[in-house]
Amino acid sequence: MEQIVQQIEAYKQEIAAFRPENAEALEQYRIRFLGTKGLVKALFGEMKNVPNERKKEFGQVLNAFKVLAESRYEEFQQLKDEAGSATGQLDLTLPGEPHRLGTRHPISLVRNKAIRIFERLGFTIAEGPEIENDWHNFTALNLAENHPARDMQDTFYVHNNPDWLLRTHTSSVQVRAMEEGKLPIRIICPGRVYRNETISARAHCFFHQIEGLYIAENVSFADLKQTLYYFVQEFFGENFKVRFRPSFFPFTEPSAEMDISCLICGGEGCNVCKHTGWVEILGCGMVHPQVLENCGIDSNKYTGFAFGMGIERLTMLKYQIKDLRLFSENDARFLKQFQGTV
Repeated sequence: MEQIVQQIEAYKQEIAAFRPENAEALEQYRIRFLGTKGLVKALFGEMKNVPNERKKEFGQVLNAFKVLAESRYEEFQQLKDEAGSATGQLDLTLPGEPHRLGTRHPISLVRNKAIRIFERLGFTIAEGPEIENDWHNFTALNLAENHPARDMQDTFYVHNNPDWLLRTHTSSVQVRAMEEGKLPIRIICPGRVYRNETISARAHCFFHQIEGLYIAENVSFADLKQTLYYFVQEFFGENFKVRFRPSFFPFTEPSAEMDISCLICGGEGCNVCKHTGWVEILGCGMVHPQVLENCGIDSNKYTGFAFGMGIERLTMLKYQIKDLRLFSENDARFLKQFQGTV
């Protein structure tokens, strides 16, 4: 073993003194020390001849020698590459490397289209924080303390007493706009929201909303219906049916849900519409007077309407996508299908 260790020391000195003059000399170094029949591999083959009590010691010597040989080679290889780049060695006969152009995400496409439609009606964009306090997310919107939406199963709380949470809707942005008191208000509030739901083809723990709010004098439910009729016709076209169903929301009164005939199955029934032929696309209603008072607005003088819709659901209907999870899986095979979409 001592003889082999002496040989290794000699090889180390050889490596330290090595200075390749060209690429061929560097390749010869690689073959001599690191090749399949090189010295490093041959020395490791001597391990079987070393007594068991000295194998650990000998293994440490071999590993240090291997690291030295490899690091020296990589050092000279890097210097060679840098020198080649510095001298501008470029093979002009090689084919060019194509630059793959990306595309907008389908959620962004639908969001931007919806915004353009509402902008034509005079709505402006309002934004707010994704981490909200209890007042703006719940209390100001007339949600009692025992309302199911406050349950930990529905909401991601990040702090308790005082309560801070990931917003469950962009209605909190509407509250902030009403508190400013600059009337009339005509805004849309696009953004990401979070709910503690089981992930499936129809639901996710986060999704995107676009909510609208219009407050002025003499605003009626007829104004709300006409606004939403205009939106769905501009967004989907005219080959579908629309219906309003009475509903309940703590922050609107009266309240309704708006359905359209399923564009994926043509109203015949599928997993997206739960085999009913209808798909709910938004909830809406007249702003509850208590919400107006909570935000410092005179409910005897002003009225307003509000609505909210999920952007994922609009996207699924528009592009006939049957699984909501595709939007967040970053599968290039799915996303590249929207390259030609404007």
